Amino acid sequence: MRLGLIAGNGSFPRLVLDAARRLGHDVTVIAVEGEASPQLEAAAAATPGVDVHRVPLGSLGRAIDLMRAAGVSQAVMAGQVKHVSIFSGAAPDRLLLSILLRLRTKNTDAIISAVADVLHEHGIDLIDSTTYLAPLLARPGVLTSRPPTAEERDDMAFGYRMADEIARLDIGQTVIVKSRAVVAVEGMDGTDATIERAGRLAGAGTRVVKVAKPEQDMRFDVPVVGLETIRVMRDAGATALSVDAGRALVLDGDDMIRAADRAGIAVVGRAREAQPGGVRG
Repeated sequence: MRLGLIAGNGSFPRLVLDAARRLGHDVTVIAVEGEASPQLEAAAAATPGVDVHRVPLGSLGRAIDLMRAAGVSQAVMAGQVKHVSIFSGAAPDRLLLSILLRLRTKNTDAIISAVADVLHEHGIDLIDSTTYLAPLLARPGVLTSRPPTAEERDDMAFGYRMADEIARLDIGQTVIVKSRAVVAVEGMDGTDATIERAGRLAGAGTRVVKVAKPEQDMRFDVPVVGLETIRVMRDAGATALSVDAGRALVLDGDDMIRAADRAGIAVVGRAREAQPGGVRG
């Protein structure tokens, strides 16, 4: 089977590419221009059974034509595309423009869900983005050697209520809290910028709560954390991180947990049935 990989930024696409190749799949990489890393493109170009095409963000028709010509019937969307790029940086082609014009709500989920429908109409099914990376889904309970303190647990329990609501409204997936007050809410700037903003506003001692949407579509916009998350948290003075077990990817696996341990940051995987009463583990 030849898999299509629609690649945004970060290490997520490379992990999918490597896992798919280990399973023997040929891969056609659609590297979103300005988002997919040059390292991914170089690695893809050097890998047998893989072809790579750099495609502007708004060129949906070209992406579909390339995948269909390669015989792709299933595709994975992996890696972030900056939300601000979707709304201000993309010059939509005729196909994408036709989608945008008929959408009543132009939030990120609505746009990507409509794109998935168009892919299906052209014989390409967008599949769960974690299909090849199930071992990297966050486990429930405390993931680091240090459990959260009672104060951190209180802040996270408070943060869950706020984060679940903004996720339900498709505003963002992350809130930063301190002393049971919301310091920063994720918008189009993304998680890392939100953590940095919270550090500037409230100083050290913030907690990061990142959740999946109540009806999370695992085909796209799955919550992701990794080594860069821990680096940004350390620099901002954040002391604890919670993600949703089974619905968030820990991209760098044990390396991320070891980095959190070195930074003194507690990391927890929230079991969804545990809300809103606090953290398991």
